[in-house]
Amino acid sequence: MNRLLIAGFGDIARRAAPQLERRFQLAPLARANGFDLDRPDSLLLPPAQALLHCAPPPGHGAADTRTAHLLAALEKGRILPSRIVYVSTSGVYGDCAGVRVDEARPPAPQSERARRRLHAESQLGRWAGERGVELIVLRVPGIYAAERLPLERLRGGTPVLRAEDDVYTNHIHADDLAAIVCRALDEDAPAGVYNASDDTEMKMGEWFDLVADAHGLPRPPRISKELAPVRIPATLLSFMQESRRLDNTRLKRVLGIRLRYPTVHEGLRNEHPARLDQPA
Repeated sequence: MNRLLIAGFGDIARRAAPQLERRFQLAPLARANGFDLDRPDSLLLPPAQALLHCAPPPGHGAADTRTAHLLAALEKGRILPSRIVYVSTSGVYGDCAGVRVDEARPPAPQSERARRRLHAESQLGRWAGERGVELIVLRVPGIYAAERLPLERLRGGTPVLRAEDDVYTNHIHADDLAAIVCRALDEDAPAGVYNASDDTEMKMGEWFDLVADAHGLPRPPRISKELAPVRIPATLLSFMQESRRLDNTRLKRVLGIRLRYPTVHEGLRNEHPARLDQPA
């Protein structure tokens, strides 16, 4: 059985693991197993035929040193996987003023967080291209699931932008992303970049309203973009400064993905069917 290295054995990798272990011997690279992407000396990797890279970059700077360390460890161990799947972010596109965005759009990251992701993509692209390795990059928007919802922000009354200032946001259910990862690791999955997003077209305030309604919480107050810097935490505010609508046509046509939860309405209804089926 082929071995799959998994860098970053977090929620998505764990959700994908039951399906992946039917096809691979899984080798998670995690601190719990003695592997630390911030410590190159800890990365003594076993031979492997594929790599799933879900590990986030460091929390500061413009470079992803963790991906650099991982690639150096592959070189040191003379490990040449036939396929690499990297879970990146749609943030590499930057602010697109609400237009529809497909994979042909040149990246223009605005935040350091997104620049680190693009740096990872670039490193992987060069390394894989020079060695004839198949590389799939999944550009992922906001991941949600029952335990990955903005409930604390809603309970705390964190405001969102008023409708006229609001931005488009994009989503993917964690279970759908896990299924996409599994498909991307198939030998016949065409290499390239894919927007790993669902079909939802929704502004951020609508998303917070929908989650609030599903959980019986007050809808968040709306404020102007001028007030946002003093009323909204910086991390959340950074997402409110970028607006785009991801086009997932390539994901469905080329990878053949059929989403279990095509929009957030189905995803949230699965968690709270009775509440969301009530009339407004």
